[in-house]
Amino acid sequence: MTIVVTGATGQLGRHVLEALLERGVPAQDITATGRSVAKLADFASRGVKVQPMDYADAGSVEAALKGARRVLLISGSEVGQRVEQHRTVIGAAKAAGVELLAYTSIANADTTAMVLADEHKATESLLLESGVPFVLLRNGWYLENYTEQLAGTLAQGAVAGSAGNGKVSGAARVDYAEAAAAVLMADGQAGKVYELGGDEAFSMADLAAEISAATGKAVSYNDLPAEDYAGLLTSVGVPGGFAEILADSDLGIARGDLLVSSGDLRRLIGRPTTSLAEAVRSAAASA
Repeated sequence: MTIVVTGATGQLGRHVLEALLERGVPAQDITATGRSVAKLADFASRGVKVQPMDYADAGSVEAALKGARRVLLISGSEVGQRVEQHRTVIGAAKAAGVELLAYTSIANADTTAMVLADEHKATESLLLESGVPFVLLRNGWYLENYTEQLAGTLAQGAVAGSAGNGKVSGAARVDYAEAAAAVLMADGQAGKVYELGGDEAFSMADLAAEISAATGKAVSYNDLPAEDYAGLLTSVGVPGGFAEILADSDLGIARGDLLVSSGDLRRLIGRPTTSLAEAVRSAAASA
């Protein structure tokens, strides 16, 4: 089969490529696409086909998907532009006659009120209307959303947010990537919806406690009104619009919008998901 991974230059995409290779998919049967193919040189050297593709360039999308049987559409990173970009990919997939299009959506997309989910909901509707056989990978929060901010958290001595006592079912990028690879390699996936999240949900207070335990430095959780949290984010360089989306997402966590109890992720990858403690310890060790 020919598997095309879009957005393969990103961290999730690279993990998916690695997972496909580790699971025995021949390199020549994998096409990695992205705007900067130079970033995929290491995979090209291993025999993976590399194709330039920009979600906003319909011609490049059509060329990249030509001959594809299965496609992983990793959601775009440009908030506000993603629906049209995804529409382009879905249209090209339909024209190419792909047998399966897997899309990385967001956890509980059909019920969450989070602003961040709006474009995912719209994309799911496009898929439903397109007639393309598809499977939804509703990914929960990445543990890296927190561990990659470890230096700043330690500098401030606190985790800041607006999540209250809410819990989130976080997992590592590699977990979600392995799940995507498993689905792309399996038959009979069209029409399935996977709610993906970590085995153990945690609160922001739990996160602060894990950071304290791993680093030996006292870290607390500072719960803020959403407006104040958005202001804090903008003060450290986060664009205003995105800061508001992140604050709104924390309110979603407070409501339980990012809780996942399906067990789908664990079953797909055939092992326990990466725990918060593991992720924090690893980040602290490499800091």
